[in-house]
Amino acid sequence: MPTTKRLPEERQNMVPYVMVAVISSLLTAGLLYAAFSAYFEQAPQAKGDNTIVAAGQQETATAVFSSVKDSVVHVSSMFITRDIFLRPVPAEGTGTGFIVSEDGLIYTNNHVIENAQQINVTLSDGTELPARLVGADPLTDIAVLKVDSPATLKKVRLGDSSTLVPGQLAIAIGNPYKLDNTVTVGVVSALNRTLEPTPGYTLKGIIQTDAAINPGNSGGPLLNAKGEVIGITSAKFLGDQSRGGAEGLSFAIPINTAKSIAEQIVEKGIVSRPWIGIIGIDMTPAIAKQLNVNIQSGVLLREVVKDGPAAKAGLRGIISQPGQPGFQLGDIITALDGKPIVSVTELIDIALTYRVNDQVTIAFYRDGSTQSTRLTFGARPKD
Repeated sequence: MPTTKRLPEERQNMVPYVMVAVISSLLTAGLLYAAFSAYFEQAPQAKGDNTIVAAGQQETATAVFSSVKDSVVHVSSMFITRDIFLRPVPAEGTGTGFIVSEDGLIYTNNHVIENAQQINVTLSDGTELPARLVGADPLTDIAVLKVDSPATLKKVRLGDSSTLVPGQLAIAIGNPYKLDNTVTVGVVSALNRTLEPTPGYTLKGIIQTDAAINPGNSGGPLLNAKGEVIGITSAKFLGDQSRGGAEGLSFAIPINTAKSIAEQIVEKGIVSRPWIGIIGIDMTPAIAKQLNVNIQSGVLLREVVKDGPAAKAGLRGIISQPGQPGFQLGDIITALDGKPIVSVTELIDIALTYRVNDQVTIAFYRDGSTQSTRLTFGARPKD
């Protein structure tokens, strides 16, 4: 699993950058951008969804920025940190967000506003507004903010990240190092990457892009050539820092995932995930030999949570220890709705494709035979 780091937009105790380096970077970005624009205007391409075609038939990167810039916002957060003497010190975090409704709903990353005592949003015209946190989901790094504006706000158009293919244009807009409305251009480098945004939680289906993503971009939109949001820029691949790190490896949360999470946040204030109510371990040939059973793969239930979905479905965990009085081998889950289960990770991945209160058939091994039961998913308890 690649090493990733949430961008530290986030904490402002930074030494100012040498201006020569900044100017050089901006000149380089400008030359690259000019080259991209010239190519888009002159080189006709095959027509198709989200592909670049001749000028006048599809928006160029410049047109995309023009159409979206008023929907991209600068998110700043105030929080309390501590100095080396453990004294409270006010600090500022900064990131990006984008407007998804005319009445002021904004999507961003959770890590941009996490633990903030105060959140402000600056619109493209310089108007600064206080923002309220509607809710956040640390597991997927999604947060929803709300601002009240006297004027009707311009919202983005959301695309469909399920239709993406590698090679399509990818445009990122954000506020790296407080340089507002910075545009970077690249392509969708790959799809379905797996990252671990939170220890112990794996996020799949991530978009990889070579559009430059830097501190301050987090929470901003990744757009296609139509000006539709296809992802939320969230992390950068660091690589081997002793060798200079890695360039051109940035990641974004697919907009379909973000929208699903955000809608639950808006409707319920929380994100409900299906829960089975077990503690299990991967069944292996070595464990099967030790326990003298014929099933060599699946999920062995060490514990079944009292009054949880699995307990109500009649599943049982291990009682006592092998060789001790009263020992009872826990059930071994082998399939969920006909889908074979060979590991705890696979069980979780398949379970997360369902919703709370969905019913499924679980096949399990007990006392020398395979049996089945119906289970109704519950809602995962709060930590």
